Amino acid sequence: MIELKLGEAHLGLLPALGSSIAFWRLRNRDLLVPTADPNLAAQKNTPVAGYPLVPFSNRIGGGRFTFEGVDYTLTRNFGAEDNAIHGNGWEREWQVAQHDAERAIFYLDHDPAKGDDPAQWPFAYRCVLSFILHRDGLSVEMLVANRDSRSQPVGLGFHPFFARSDDMTLQFVASSVWENGADMLPVMQKPCEGERDFSAARPVGNTRLDNCFAGWGGKTRLAYPLAGYEMTIEADPVFQHLVVFTAPEKPFVAVEAVSNMNNGVNHPDLLENGVHVLAPGNTVSGTIHYKLKELRG
Repeated sequence: MIELKLGEAHLGLLPALGSSIAFWRLRNRDLLVPTADPNLAAQKNTPVAGYPLVPFSNRIGGGRFTFEGVDYTLTRNFGAEDNAIHGNGWEREWQVAQHDAERAIFYLDHDPAKGDDPAQWPFAYRCVLSFILHRDGLSVEMLVANRDSRSQPVGLGFHPFFARSDDMTLQFVASSVWENGADMLPVMQKPCEGERDFSAARPVGNTRLDNCFAGWGGKTRLAYPLAGYEMTIEADPVFQHLVVFTAPEKPFVAVEAVSNMNNGVNHPDLLENGVHVLAPGNTVSGTIHYKLKELRG
């Protein structure tokens, strides 16, 4: 584990386990909830508090997609579900480029021509992931470079597990939400209405969500009135979509700033699917800022 410390902020990182966050604490609060998911076998049942989503976010239906006339099949890597999920960055050991008390930079090279599993991802890429600890927050910088001789479709994002409380509220503005079918893939885009409308802060309560929101504006706020703080997420425009997962029986709420819509690579007909087609040597990058604000002065 690599640990960053700045004032009362403390961050634990696990580069050998998918470049995951082990914990993030500030002023004796655990802002994230380490969670073990047996469906993610490569995490070896180790609780993690957040991890990168690269080279795509969320699901690819049936683990299959077609790109530039070629059919590809990926390993179904989420338990018994018939989809590929969250890319392969979380499955791999990352290398440490550098670190000090306040910053850590990791990188991952994936190259099927050099023996890496093409069923994880058929194209060569490099991802550079930087964690910058602040006295009242955390910045996560991501860059993906196409190191293949062919163009490839790319997505990126980050998957944090925020602590859940009975009184917490969630607020963000989005233009639409994708409703899922039984296979958890998006089937219909709808306006954000009723239980899908978070334009005004709403208690999370018994809400059950596992949906992708579009046109969210890059800013989200989680408030914890009894604990006396709020968490703001601000993301660069490359992160066009927001995936929200919450279930009453879980101790966390996942609020994921991501570039591509769920199963976006299988929706080339949608102009705003968020998938970036990178020519050889090209890159896509962005930063997500998480900032804590005390509500009691």
